[in-house]
Amino acid sequence: MQHAKDTFYITVRDRIASLNPARTVLLRGLLRPGVLVEENELAVDQQPPDAFRLRWTEFSAVGNDAMPLVTMRCEFHYATAGNAGNGGMDRGRLLGVMDAELAAAINTTPQNAVKVNYADASGPTPMQTNLFWGDIAFGALTANGEQLERVATVDVFSYQEAGER
Repeated sequence: MQHAKDTFYITVRDRIASLNPARTVLLRGLLRPGVLVEENELAVDQQPPDAFRLRWTEFSAVGNDAMPLVTMRCEFHYATAGNAGNGGMDRGRLLGVMDAELAAAINTTPQNAVKVNYADASGPTPMQTNLFWGDIAFGALTANGEQLERVATVDVFSYQEAGER
């Protein structure tokens, strides 16, 4: 289901980048949109603040036919300590901005995308099926030192095409 995971990540990353081009993260000397896939990054002691980190947690497949329906749960982990110029007193407001960006990226129509094979040697290649997802569910706000943190989840669905792993 790597193609579905990649397609969902690229779709969310591009939507958030269009909503807020300033949401970026500097990793290993490269400035990137502020959406990361945890399993694709090097392990670090502390995750970058003010960025969304995707984590795939649950998988299930239904059906024994040629294209079983796969359900995957995606968690978005994010945190902010606010702006230093404001002494961090705006951290709740900035977390609210992140909540709104994520809700707009996930809950905006269409809540689907054509599945793409990004590993194809000839470049990104559209596949035969779409992936689709439900609405985002926001977890409770937690305080961790000076940071406010949240985990939000969304279920992503995709038909597994022949030969797809």
